[in-house]
Amino acid sequence: MDATAQDANSYVGIDVSKDQLDVHIHPAGEAFSVSRDTAGLEGLIERLKAYALKAIAVEATGGLESVVVASLLAEGLPVIVVNPAQVRAFANALGKRAKTDPIDAAVIARFVEATKPEIRSLPSAQTLALADLMARRRQIVQMITAERQRAMRSTANARLQKSIARLLKALQRELDSLDDDIDTSVRGSPVWREKEDLLSSVPGVGKVIARTLLAELPELGTLDRRQIAALVGLAPFTRQSGKWRGKSFISGGRASCRTVLFTGALVAARHNPDLKAFRQRLINAGKPKIMAIIAVARKLLTILNAIIRDKSPWAPKIV
Repeated sequence: MDATAQDANSYVGIDVSKDQLDVHIHPAGEAFSVSRDTAGLEGLIERLKAYALKAIAVEATGGLESVVVASLLAEGLPVIVVNPAQVRAFANALGKRAKTDPIDAAVIARFVEATKPEIRSLPSAQTLALADLMARRRQIVQMITAERQRAMRSTANARLQKSIARLLKALQRELDSLDDDIDTSVRGSPVWREKEDLLSSVPGVGKVIARTLLAELPELGTLDRRQIAALVGLAPFTRQSGKWRGKSFISGGRASCRTVLFTGALVAARHNPDLKAFRQRLINAGKPKIMAIIAVARKLLTILNAIIRDKSPWAPKIV
């Protein structure tokens, strides 16, 4: 069969796990699995090139999808990273209650066919490299935190304390080295330097937040406020049925961006006059404190999105 002639509008869903990729090609109904390694990705790319593809959809899975997306992007294939919460809601609407990797791949393919999300430009190799550095920085920080907690629990063991101290010293050297590499990458690019300076003009936004967004949210400044909030996972949705309305939730999206925005929101709620007043209005209206901080994080993202879009630094609205 000439797959290109047979399937002029093929949609591909890929479910990513640690060791394997489950692939479904719609409407052909072809399903197969490959290993999530170099050999598996090369075989997948060759197989997909036989089709006239409209879109390849990959679920965001906390970073496991990055190497898959980068490999497909390098071959010029039309890749979309989709929100797993939206895919699951679509599956529920189809009555697909069972959840297995092959079923997920088929649902992803049908989801992208039904919704036809815009295929945006994906991160450049330089942006992906910065994202890798930022991800490694997070790992080192987590290790430092874990060792410090271990030290607090082991105060009576002198030998263990010495071991922890040596490891902490080595981890701090590695963190300093990574920060130097990240600084060289960002400050060496006029475009990134300008964007970092614009983002950092907002009280509550430091280098880590700015650089995480540069690396892992390249769409910043190109989408409207609702789209960018949904992409990060800060767009609220409400469970409701008939007259019953449940609570609003946030879900999915890019966890690393959402985490740093929460950190920025906590700082901004104290030191940014506009966001401090915004939070206080929500508290005065009876909103729980955690919901107020989520709203501040969403508002902060909206501000940052507008700043990059307009190329204009932050200025307080409250005199």
